[in-house]
Amino acid sequence: MPDRIAQFITINGRVQGVGFRPFVYRVAHQHQISGWVRNVNGAVEIHAEGRPVQLQRFSDALLNEAPPLSAPGPLAITDCAAEQIEDFSIRDSQSASTADIHLPPDGFVCADCLAELHDPTNRRHRYPFITCTQCGPRYTLITALPYDRPNTAMRDFTLCPDCRQEYDNPLDRRFHAEPIACPVCGPHLQFVSAEETHEGDEAALAAAVAALHAGKIVAVKGVGGYHLLCDARNDEAIALLRARKPRPAKPLAVMFRDIDTLRSAVGVTPEMERFLASPERPIVLLRKRDESSLSELIAPALAEIGCLLPYSPLHDLLLTDFGGPLVATSGNLSGEPVLTDALEAQTRLARIADAFLHHDRPIVRPADDPVYRVIAGVARPLRMGRGSAPLELELPAVLPAPVLALGSHMKNTLCLAWGNRAVVSPHVGELDTLRSLDTLGQVAADLQRLYQVRATRLIVDRHPGYGTRRYARDSGLPLFEVWHHHAHASALAWEFPEVSEWIVFAWDGVGLGEDQTLWGGEAFTGAPGRWQRAASMRPFRLPGADKAGREPWRAAAALLWETGQTAPFAPEPLHQAWSARLNSPASSAVGRLFDAAAALCGVCSHASFEGEGPMRLEAVAADTEGEVVALPLEHDLLGVWRTDWAPLLPMLTDPTRPVAERAASFHLSLAQALVEQAKQLREQTGIRSVGLTGGVFQNRLLAEAAIVLLEAAGLSVHLPRRVPVNDAGLSFGQVIEFLHP
Repeated sequence: MPDRIAQFITINGRVQGVGFRPFVYRVAHQHQISGWVRNVNGAVEIHAEGRPVQLQRFSDALLNEAPPLSAPGPLAITDCAAEQIEDFSIRDSQSASTADIHLPPDGFVCADCLAELHDPTNRRHRYPFITCTQCGPRYTLITALPYDRPNTAMRDFTLCPDCRQEYDNPLDRRFHAEPIACPVCGPHLQFVSAEETHEGDEAALAAAVAALHAGKIVAVKGVGGYHLLCDARNDEAIALLRARKPRPAKPLAVMFRDIDTLRSAVGVTPEMERFLASPERPIVLLRKRDESSLSELIAPALAEIGCLLPYSPLHDLLLTDFGGPLVATSGNLSGEPVLTDALEAQTRLARIADAFLHHDRPIVRPADDPVYRVIAGVARPLRMGRGSAPLELELPAVLPAPVLALGSHMKNTLCLAWGNRAVVSPHVGELDTLRSLDTLGQVAADLQRLYQVRATRLIVDRHPGYGTRRYARDSGLPLFEVWHHHAHASALAWEFPEVSEWIVFAWDGVGLGEDQTLWGGEAFTGAPGRWQRAASMRPFRLPGADKAGREPWRAAAALLWETGQTAPFAPEPLHQAWSARLNSPASSAVGRLFDAAAALCGVCSHASFEGEGPMRLEAVAADTEGEVVALPLEHDLLGVWRTDWAPLLPMLTDPTRPVAERAASFHLSLAQALVEQAKQLREQTGIRSVGLTGGVFQNRLLAEAAIVLLEAAGLSVHLPRRVPVNDAGLSFGQVIEFLHP
């Protein structure tokens, strides 16, 4: 065996934008390997020369010691001819004819950079854009791959001699760190209000902090877009923010300086502390402490608060200088995508923000914050965003050609899929405005350009009125249509490939069903591509159709009218229209049952945001005992098991019962009804694996009660962990359905 041999190593996976080439360089020197490393589109290629034992240790280290933001795939190693290279170098990137691109999400600010940020002797002391190969923006910064500085938003910031020296030094943490900069050569802050303008980092920061202390609302440009910030302990400031946005009741996220500050406001486990401090830096819903100093206006009538830690040096400086927690809600008009451009932000947020803290590092694409809720002991995603998306997933089969799934009308995301890969976009939002529809088109084009994949077909929800249809019409591409709840079920099934046959409960607001009615309380048997509707809820007609989603009293009236009772709170002309079946579509949606219960209990008759009624109902029911109301279950003429909700009405409308007790009984009764359906379907089919999906199962009280009862009945229960259970996971489920025509 020769003393030194040569190998050609190709590494796919997430290996660009994460400091992988500098890492390879250091590992090569550590193991006395000569050769070179370079980026080729989405992969890293290495020519390595050394003794066999050295090469083995080198290749092991490439996977076992990889940078924290990376996710390298298996190594492809082939023997090659030695070039008798004496040193190891980083070569210029090359383009290949076919790309296998893995784009990293944005990273948090790492501990090393934080230490420098607060070190008065460091030349980047208090520099709001400090970063290195281990951390910082990626998805929102990269314009194209391969990942080199000219292909980022930093291309117009020429490195100063000191930064250039670090960039070129193989032993430096910033060796080939594409976004690096310093106060001499990098981006800077600007503060703007009606009264004053401040240029320069320290002056702008000080002005922003002073404005926050004065109870002002400040729009701050961050990593993936603008936040609206105000003092989280100031009732007047928060009331002003709510009035201006307008956002009268929807909960607001709070950013805390560190874990210790967060602990004083909410209950948190060590596991959740680690998750909050992870590179993703998500928003996590946590239970508020009674002794918390946070304003009650942050999450009115709710027990939980969305909490997050600073994920950029700018946020860290703001929180440090301010000295307390800050409300940090998306810088947008309600329902629209987050804003990224300074001029557009000042124009569209002029009536909301008192001041603006801008910076001149461009945001290439928007990314809102990701949101998680702990259900059955696991943090489960409710919204994908900065730090968690683009979410790259492996398909169970190979697609014959690339496809783009357009998702849902609400909580929209897109999913680009090709080969055996799928990429889910960050949260786009609700498709009710022209700006949202424009953003959908931009994200669709951007995903295809970045991953160098061109979709040949679009996948859409079968509902003809969804906003995704406009993009579909304009594209001219052939369409594949998927039923809404089939997509929910298929997204869930993908997460558990060991299960071949399912009973899946898809409970949500409303989605078009196969009989052209509005489904939302369905149970299916089967698997992707062959779902059979097996159980549902007694249908009722929604007066005013879509209006019922924001006016829970309408659903309450419908249940009363359906059972021959009066609804004194509803106008008589509406009852007449309902009786004549005018604009009153039939629905089996459990989400609308929750709305009705919230209204009948007096918890919420008018919702200012989607899901407000069910969220308030759950909060009222928490920690309260309730009795189970037995609900009849019978076969209908089509052989579908139907649960009748009518016996719930006397309990829900009984004013002698405490509201909390009524709310708790409603949750427990629905959980028991679900289990009764599951037991009938198990007896009918022999299937023992149960899945829970759809937006209703964001409700922790319902989901956890159902899990306990199902497991007690000997059934195996599955709830999504990786893909959101709500409509944000629909685009991926559409792709899974497409794979199983």
